[in-house]
Amino acid sequence: MEIKNKTLLINGGTGSFGNAVLNKFLKTDHFSEIRIFSRDEKKQDDMRNLYKNPKIKFYIGDVRDYSSIERAMRGVDYVFHAAALKQVPSCEFFPLEATKTNVFGTQNTIDAAAANNVKKIICLSTDKAAYPINAMGISKALMEKVAIAASRNYKKTTVCLTRYGNVMASRGSVIPLFINQIQNNKELTITDPNMTRFLMSLDDAVDLVLFAFKNGSPGDLFVNKAPAGTVGDLAQALKEIFNANNPIKTIGTRHGEKLYETLCTREEMMKAEDMGEFYRIPADNRDLNYDKYFVEGNQAFEDIEDYNSHNTERSDVKGIKILLNSLNVIKEIENN
Repeated sequence: MEIKNKTLLINGGTGSFGNAVLNKFLKTDHFSEIRIFSRDEKKQDDMRNLYKNPKIKFYIGDVRDYSSIERAMRGVDYVFHAAALKQVPSCEFFPLEATKTNVFGTQNTIDAAAANNVKKIICLSTDKAAYPINAMGISKALMEKVAIAASRNYKKTTVCLTRYGNVMASRGSVIPLFINQIQNNKELTITDPNMTRFLMSLDDAVDLVLFAFKNGSPGDLFVNKAPAGTVGDLAQALKEIFNANNPIKTIGTRHGEKLYETLCTREEMMKAEDMGEFYRIPADNRDLNYDKYFVEGNQAFEDIEDYNSHNTERSDVKGIKILLNSLNVIKEIENN
């Protein structure tokens, strides 16, 4: 896929993902202009002062407002849609707000992309959308359905998706919390030491999106294979990295949290294509005229498992320390 001197729009571009994508693409000639669209003028100003790069253009707006995203979309070739409400507890208390941003905001973004003949849009989803039990996951699951439905209707704009697990040290995640507690000699507060989560770096998340960017067909959902670890082992690994003796306190599961996360459901694994480091889950592109189809049961269905953080490769404390030591936030602290 040859891309040169194109225009890229990143929705929610002031977050961890947006900054990682910028660092990746500012070093190439793929894009002559990268637009950052978000409603947070403070973070945009911080980015403006940090990068001081004429390639970057900033647009204030909200994906809930079609007119603002449509204006930002004019002249754009490619879109990474990362704008979302992501915090599980806050979405539990304000589920309608999560729906407005995650569902209607996605529809607005896709409609604006199609209206402006954008070549491809990648919508970012989360493991919480698979077998969702909380408002954040449910809104993201519906976001996926909205994107897949749109992929059938727009011929000039390719719509595809990625789904990934917890990104280590991203804003609002548990690693910065544990580091802060260690540095301030506080107890490390753990919800459940046996809770498992996928352990992905920000680079892993960006690589997944770039893979979808290059290989995605309409309606494709891409998932990357990732190791997992328990929250208890994660806390212990950080204590050992920083030679800390902070006690660990179990505070109980928060609103809407699962014991483990699923990246591919059992039903999706039935049709998933193994692409090495990734799974590709193609869209079901049948229409509503079911009389055209003869459907048989799949006898192998009972032998298929979902792909989750309990049955994937499990990293122990030693393995988690290796993963953590590759993170910039750890390197910066150790170098100071």
